[in-house]
Amino acid sequence: MTGAARPCALSVAGLDPSGGAGFLADVKAFHAAGAWGCAVAAVLTVQSTAGLASVDPIETSLVRAQAERIFLHQDIRAWKTGALGSTDNVALAVALSEEHPMAPLVVDPVIVATRTDAGARLLDDRALEAMRRLVARSTLVTPNVDEAEALLGARVTSVEDARDAALALLAMGARAALVKGGHLRGPSAVDVLASPSGVQLIEAPRVALEGDFHGGGCTLSALITGRLACGDELEAAVRWSKERLTRAIAGSVRVGDGLRVLPLD
Repeated sequence: MTGAARPCALSVAGLDPSGGAGFLADVKAFHAAGAWGCAVAAVLTVQSTAGLASVDPIETSLVRAQAERIFLHQDIRAWKTGALGSTDNVALAVALSEEHPMAPLVVDPVIVATRTDAGARLLDDRALEAMRRLVARSTLVTPNVDEAEALLGARVTSVEDARDAALALLAMGARAALVKGGHLRGPSAVDVLASPSGVQLIEAPRVALEGDFHGGGCTLSALITGRLACGDELEAAVRWSKERLTRAIAGSVRVGDGLRVLPLD
């Protein structure tokens, strides 16, 4: 499909009713990056900025029906996955990547929420092998430290560990890997980008906040996806998105009880 005035970016992810994460945050990030935002719901959650209570994957046939309709009629230039909720939904994302190989795919391998109430997970452990197959199909995979450890079965406690993890994800099949260092200690937040052109450290100062924020991983991966949809090269998309995310964190706001959210306006 050609001739659209504005490129589309697509998120296949979960609904966070608070608007702080999931595909609601992704669509806002797509728009901030210059793309038109589209979304396919793969998971329904019960949550607010105060916490996550439950996770319910959507039936895979309905997820496929949503995605097929969007890919058929809209100019999807890049897409991303977030919380998928089930092995079947991860396998569907693999199939969609095979059916639409020309659209760059950013995989945010959401496995466990960083603020999870008892019993609430975003992806069952049994789906990890399917997630590894999805990583192998990705243009870019963007795990945080915990997700990299789950995917690779190796501890990540330093920037050097993150470098090794990023290279291991390339060996798994990803065309590029961005291991996010926000959970590592240090005066700067250091992300490690590995690609066929080498390994680069992308640093930003840590922002001092009263309380924590919600949705940083979703927002970063969606900003990158939006810039890829607009035609940026990968490194440029990552660096622009890291800088934009840092500004959003500095400008984070409270919209109720619990965690801050990240405005992009």
